[in-house]
Amino acid sequence: MLPTPLTAWVHEQLGTAVAALRPVGGGCIHRAWALELADGRRLFAKTNDARQLPLLDAEADGLTALAAAAAGDPVVPRPLHWGERDGQALLLLEWLPLAQGPDSGWWDLGAALARLHRRSLEQADGRFGWHRDNVIGAGPQPNGWRRRWGAFFAEQRLGAQLAWAARSGRRLEGAEALLAQVPQWLEGHGAQPCLVHGDLWSGNAALLEDGRGALFDPAVYRGDREVDLAMARLFGGFPEAFFAGYAATWPLPEGHQRRVELYNLYHLLNHANLFGGSYWSQSQQSVQRLLRHPPLG
Repeated sequence: MLPTPLTAWVHEQLGTAVAALRPVGGGCIHRAWALELADGRRLFAKTNDARQLPLLDAEADGLTALAAAAAGDPVVPRPLHWGERDGQALLLLEWLPLAQGPDSGWWDLGAALARLHRRSLEQADGRFGWHRDNVIGAGPQPNGWRRRWGAFFAEQRLGAQLAWAARSGRRLEGAEALLAQVPQWLEGHGAQPCLVHGDLWSGNAALLEDGRGALFDPAVYRGDREVDLAMARLFGGFPEAFFAGYAATWPLPEGHQRRVELYNLYHLLNHANLFGGSYWSQSQQSVQRLLRHPPLG
């Protein structure tokens, strides 16, 4: 193989040459690669311009935290190395052998996510947020810490997205009234500071060849576990078996259905800020519905 910044960097980090390299699908932000090493291992890599290293650094941080909480159940690819070489940002990950699987695999993945959420509370200190800012897709995700979940979601999630929209000249009717009410809406159901994936749409989860489920590409923070289950119904959604597996393992509190739209407004706003188009009208309609039918409790 002809040397590239990626192959040279991998050789430096692992002491093993790259025997084969091919591009694979890996999202719309980074370039993604399947690597076969001379020692027989297979690995996955993401590359981008060096200016995007903070995105890969945030991903590595999130994967490390999620993998620790998962303890192999579900599978989370561990970041092996990340850094910069010859003007490129690089991230090297464990390889996941993805495959189609039966509905029972999705049931098991839902149950595994419930166990991850519950297990993560063992390390919680009662605060919501994260120790650093990170990203949601290619968008900034400010964090910090708050003692109250409603205040965190209003300020660091919806408020941050609406401020981004305003800087671009977009103001949604009713947004300020909605933000003022969000803390009250979210105070009544006993949210706990679970470690959440944060970007759990169907493109960021899969089944493996051995039948286990895997999660990847997170935007982690400590928040209400319902945010993961809400997003899992957005943008195509997960099979119903996934939700059945979760509910059988750790049932959601009464009224969780009423909070789905509020939690998913965050992702609609993020897509509107990133991509524009019909996401703006969807966000506006969501604000209006929430004001007409408040998700209390």
